[in-house]
Amino acid sequence: MPRFFFDIHDGEKFTPDREGLELEGLAAAKAEAKKTLPDIVKEEMPDGDRRDFTVDVKDVAGRIVWRVTLSLVVESSAHDSTANI
Repeated sequence: MPRFFFDIHDGEKFTPDREGLELEGLAAAKAEAKKTLPDIVKEEMPDGDRRDFTVDVKDVAGRIVWRVTLSLVVESSAHDSTANI
């Protein structure tokens, strides 16, 4: 089975994956990245109102085969009376 590496960028820090995971193939690597991102966001909740979390999926040669990004955006509504809180 091929090995894939999941490097994480959150706009403030970069965490390289030095061990990787053995998975069935490209589709499984994509699914793993998509499954992992929400957990990363929960663990690293930003102080601000916007942050992009990205996982670069690399093959053993170091080529990026998938890039998966999840954006967290907090916006106030013009009709929201608590917007200034």
